[in-house]
Amino acid sequence: MNKGQEDLIRYKLSRAEETLAEARVMLETNHPYGAANRIYYACFRAVTALLLTRNLSSSKHGGVMALFNRHFVKPGPISADMGKFYSRMFDNRLESDYADWVQLQRHEVEE
Repeated sequence: MNKGQEDLIRYKLSRAEETLAEARVMLETNHPYGAANRIYYACFRAVTALLLTRNLSSSKHGGVMALFNRHFVKPGPISADMGKFYSRMFDNRLESDYADWVQLQRHEVEE
């Protein structure tokens, strides 16, 4: 891994932390839909950083999820529960951003 890749990984992890902090603020101010979006993007940024440690990337969210599962969840370094969590956060984001008549409660996002 070269210096540029290491810098990009650090940047993505920093953005993941910042995005998670945004989610906390949204939860504190009773904005569960925005929080669901920010939680997913915090995960997405962290996972894309992880993929870069193996020179892996994808331009699609589904591709990132597939690579994460194939290279980290199935072989075991990451637990299956974390793989399911990431998938659930993806589904929550899609539902909260695009579905009609969604009733997302703060306690559901906090979990």
